[in-house]
Amino acid sequence: MLIEIWSDYACPYCYIGEARLGHALRSLNLLQETEIVWKSFELDPGASREVTSTTPERFARKYGLPLSGALAQIEHISQLARDEGLTMRYASCNYANTFDAHRLAKYAAENGNNELHERLFAAYFTENENIADHAVLERIAEMCGFEGKTVRAMLVSDAYADAVRHDEQEASHMGVHGVPYFVFDRKIAVSGVQPFDLMCQTLQNVSLQKLSTREDGAHCGPEGCAL
Repeated sequence: MLIEIWSDYACPYCYIGEARLGHALRSLNLLQETEIVWKSFELDPGASREVTSTTPERFARKYGLPLSGALAQIEHISQLARDEGLTMRYASCNYANTFDAHRLAKYAAENGNNELHERLFAAYFTENENIADHAVLERIAEMCGFEGKTVRAMLVSDAYADAVRHDEQEASHMGVHGVPYFVFDRKIAVSGVQPFDLMCQTLQNVSLQKLSTREDGAHCGPEGCAL
């Protein structure tokens, strides 16, 4: 089975949705026979590489909420993550541009390393790193077995920029405006975080070559995350 996933490292529903997918694959004993390809999607391509505000402040401003309401929504999403076994410190995330993180992930995937993809999510949501910072990205890459000097040279170049843009153009052509977005065997599309049972049903349908309509769930897009 081939599963292509469009996601962004600053998207909480992407982190949650991918974890839930993993749980579903393991429960159905499909993990070993599944190929997962991660695709790039930037929620905010114009975001600064510097951290300019706190997550509660950004939430309150973006959704027109009082600070207490923003914190309540952040906690709700964080609890969904904890339900999947993730440690999510969403309230203290350092929001910044994710383009170079996507480039680094492309570099890692080309070199046969899929660990870095999950490490980037953990760096952002658990360790609250600024994943636009090249020093942070270099350190994450070194933790995954890459040579720091080589990664540093890659990051200061424009390597893999075209690969990231290609994924984003592909998403645009398919009408994808929010992530996570899952495509199974190029036949079934699922947008957003799905209930566990529905994700399992989708996987079973794909494995039995049954077609299904597109299903939509909680997701994040350029306009924000579903609350």
